[in-house]
Amino acid sequence: MKNILKYGISLGLAGGLLWYVFKDIDRAAMLEAFGKADYSWIVVSGLLTIVAHWSRAYRWGLLMEPVVGRRPSPFNTTVSVLTGYFANLVVPRMGEVTRCGTLNRLEGVPVNVSFGTVVAERIVDVLMLLLLLGATFLIEFSRLSTFLTDFFSSKLNMTGLRDNSWLLVMAGGCLLGFAIMVWFFYNRYKEILRQKPFYQRIEKFMAGLLDGLLSVRKLKRPGAFVFHTVLIWTMYYFMSFVLFFAMSQTAGLDWRAGLTILIMGSIGMAAPVQGGAGAFNILVGAALALYGLSNQDGATLATLMLFTQWFYIVVLGALSFLVVMIKGKSQQPKTSPGTQPVVNAEP
Repeated sequence: MKNILKYGISLGLAGGLLWYVFKDIDRAAMLEAFGKADYSWIVVSGLLTIVAHWSRAYRWGLLMEPVVGRRPSPFNTTVSVLTGYFANLVVPRMGEVTRCGTLNRLEGVPVNVSFGTVVAERIVDVLMLLLLLGATFLIEFSRLSTFLTDFFSSKLNMTGLRDNSWLLVMAGGCLLGFAIMVWFFYNRYKEILRQKPFYQRIEKFMAGLLDGLLSVRKLKRPGAFVFHTVLIWTMYYFMSFVLFFAMSQTAGLDWRAGLTILIMGSIGMAAPVQGGAGAFNILVGAALALYGLSNQDGATLATLMLFTQWFYIVVLGALSFLVVMIKGKSQQPKTSPGTQPVVNAEP
């Protein structure tokens, strides 16, 4: 029931955001623009998407290599990553669990270990996003400072945001106080907690998670890891940038606009809604307005970008699920050296 409620809230939020995006948009004009788009650039974007997903899967394998004693098949990791993206379109935040479960089925890699490596790569990607955000802010300081100070206050009707920064300080203080209380409680009662089966299972899971996080320090090929990290984000940049040329209204946008869209699009896709629906449109559309595009043209390009991503995720994800079903019937999952596949156990 809880999962159904969370799914319903996420779906309702996505619907509300999409209504906000399209309430003042001429949908007939948008469809006409889609009809006139140069779809050869959408094909190019799709090819770049495939490279990005393959590179992410290969990098994931590099992270798991020192933890499980071998590097899983690049094909199986790619299939697992694509099933994860497909799952995220249905239920937000299910992608990580789905891809780890898929890899466990195909390769026998324990879910807690592979999930730890997923967390590790997410940390690396957040650092990359922050690095790109800093670089973009320096390059486009005047535009982005205007966006950050005015967009959320005017578009979302939060006019007091800049005048009430003390609320953010208070919120940070409350979070710090809560963390201190949790730490104090744990240190006082940890011996009692360790006797509980539920705590023991959590501790075992966290140990596997920690192994995954520390896998970054144990990389056998750090150069390849750095290369694929750069390749992933380069592909992400060009996946969106080439779509500028799909519409005559946006063909004149330059590389700096591409950087801004990469940042805003990444933040939008991280929102707790199905496939970034609504959040991606709002952030990318607003960012495009900083480069002189009308609300209509900005919303049209943002929607084209989002639909392009969805199309390739659905196609590639569906094919990957088919591969999983076929391979699952033809072979039993392999067990990694020194590990056992994770199974759910009742208390």
